[in-house]
Amino acid sequence: APRVVCSLWKVDDDATRALMTRFYELWNPKPSSGTAPLPAAEALRQAQAFVRAQPRWKHPFYWAAWVLWGPPS
Repeated sequence: APRVVCSLWKVDDDATRALMTRFYELWNPKPSSGTAPLPAAEALRQAQAFVRAQPRWKHPFYWAAWVLWGPPS
């Protein structure tokens, strides 16, 4: 795989589910959505911002563990 999204520490299951669901919605949208896919780095950034905006997950522990290894596109 040219790119891998991975965590730097043990992560919360619920926050991870929300982050990854949002990441894939942005990076690989359904054709019927009419939305253009974002580059992986931007999709991850926006997914982290989505999780961070939730009051229960605002602490960096819940969203900052995720990094993209490989080219950003």
